[in-house]
Amino acid sequence: MRFGKIKKHTYSIALGAAAILLQLPVSAQTKIASSTQAPTSQETLPPIGWVQLCREYVKDRRQPCNNQNLEALDVKLDDIAWKAMLKVNADVNREIEPATDMEHWGVVDQWDFPDDKKGDCEDYVLLKRQRLMEIGFPRQALLITVVRDLQGEGHAILTVKTDKGDFVMDNMNSKLLPWTATGYKYIKRQSQENPNRWVSLGSVDTAIYTSRN
Repeated sequence: MRFGKIKKHTYSIALGAAAILLQLPVSAQTKIASSTQAPTSQETLPPIGWVQLCREYVKDRRQPCNNQNLEALDVKLDDIAWKAMLKVNADVNREIEPATDMEHWGVVDQWDFPDDKKGDCEDYVLLKRQRLMEIGFPRQALLITVVRDLQGEGHAILTVKTDKGDFVMDNMNSKLLPWTATGYKYIKRQSQENPNRWVSLGSVDTAIYTSRN
């Protein structure tokens, strides 16, 4: 089944905490970039790590897997939203100590919030998603995305859907990159309407895009 064309609405971020902007480092990537929308296709299975997380956190206040259906929303990418995204990405990348699931939990794959300040890519993504929602970003614009990285390994990033295209928040990069600028091969991500429904990205290989630049 392919999804029909969805009418998109944009959502302006009205942040009450101006300190988010004032605390940005001088060297931050302050200029708003531009991107495109990544193409999606048919519905696909969610990662097993996400399924197990949902079972574990069903009663948690953060409710990462809230399955309420909502209309698709894109963030209106103005200066406030851009700087907030930069700060959350930089803060989480700095705060969390990288650790594989085997080192951290003694298992091959486990998705969890990095409450002990340790974690791997999925844990960074969960915390970034949560922090952005806490300051007013809509859940529908914050999509956990599974890719193959530059070494061909499985990797998780956060896609932020905006009216200027799709941007990536990545624990491997302090910058906010257009989705085509990562060099990754895109596998699947959450749908905008329901975080427990995942859609295929058709294994789009963005090394093709980056090689053209």
